Amino acid sequence: MKKAISISIGSSVRDKETTINILGEDVHISRVGTDGDMQKAAQMYRDLDGKVDAFGVGGTDLGLYVDKKWYPLHSVQFLVKDVKKTPVVDGCGLKTTLEVGAAKALEAEIADYLDEVGRKVLVMTAVDRYGLLRSFVEADYECIFGDMMFSLGLPIPLYRERAVKLMAAVLIPIVGRLPFEWFYPVGEAQNERTPKYENVFKRVSVIAGDCHYITRYMPDNLKGKVIVTNTTTPHDVELFTNAGVKYLLTTTPVLDGRSFGTNMMEAAIIAAIGRKEPIDYRNADEYFALMSDLIKKIGFKPQLRKLN
Repeated sequence: MKKAISISIGSSVRDKETTINILGEDVHISRVGTDGDMQKAAQMYRDLDGKVDAFGVGGTDLGLYVDKKWYPLHSVQFLVKDVKKTPVVDGCGLKTTLEVGAAKALEAEIADYLDEVGRKVLVMTAVDRYGLLRSFVEADYECIFGDMMFSLGLPIPLYRERAVKLMAAVLIPIVGRLPFEWFYPVGEAQNERTPKYENVFKRVSVIAGDCHYITRYMPDNLKGKVIVTNTTTPHDVELFTNAGVKYLLTTTPVLDGRSFGTNMMEAAIIAAIGRKEPIDYRNADEYFALMSDLIKKIGFKPQLRKLN
């Protein structure tokens, strides 16, 4: 049996393991959180190098892929610098391929409801989910991008893709050298709720992006909203249900009651196909094309659930 492990700097409360069959191969997948301890995570990568078939980098990204350009996050590169044998992915391959189908999935399932409530979306952090940005832009949604608000703490919503690209070009080379925990919750901080910008949430019908960002900043009342995310635990689903969320679309499959992160599922695919070569997101056109073909063969697609 193949083995893929997501080593996350996030909370261990979200740990989960199961087995999935991909292209005829059984793959044991497991998510292990280190509760914000980045040194512990780095040691686990070193200890398991060559002993598992693929690593997923969880709770962070190795970099951000915006408009076909890779921006490394230098403050987290040390996590995997000693990995020599096992391929490492951070989910970018699925964010860039699988998540671009999110808006089409909503249209296929709940077009009538969207006609009723309107096609207005808040993408929590577009630089981290550029596939989601492209999905909703191409579907002609009215978009709000929350990168400045939720990552940098500045009350500045962005409304155009070109504004996101400009922000990425100017700020990511700077932000990418800052401690990662300054702009993304790690460890137990992932379980804290600090609602903000309620007026922005009220203005949209769809809320899309990283589950940690959504659950951390969302207001208590999201009656009638549609959530597009992944890495949802039963607790997250309960939180969304109690808030009145109408529909939940997870961009990765639900397995044993939860959806795993893109990094975990990308690692599972890498393990299944037996790839040994390292993945270089800086020059990844060929790799993204491969991942897109594999997703079609596997049959991965977003899954919709009605909550209320």
